Amino acid sequence: MAHKIIWSPRAASNLENICEYIARDSKYYATLFAKRIIANIENIPKFPKSGRIVPEYNSKNLREKIYKNYRIIYRVKRNFIEIVAICHSTKPLGNM
Repeated sequence: MAHKIIWSPRAASNLENICEYIARDSKYYATLFAKRIIANIENIPKFPKSGRIVPEYNSKNLREKIYKNYRIIYRVKRNFIEIVAICHSTKPLGNM
């Protein structure tokens, strides 16, 4: 079953901040990064449980996909998928 994707304000801000940081060196690579993250996210509804369970939380509905050194954290809900956060893999997640 395909799910609708909803972005949390935190996740949208995360992606924007990461792209701004990358753009300091290269606007091209910042745009490419954003496109690839979004492409990864657009594939989540096809197989929402294909991402691994986030180890820090051990909740079957809180999952993550990895793109390069970044974690795309998402929550599987009944009728939608919420993109919760996008963060570098070396940074702690904080509260979800």
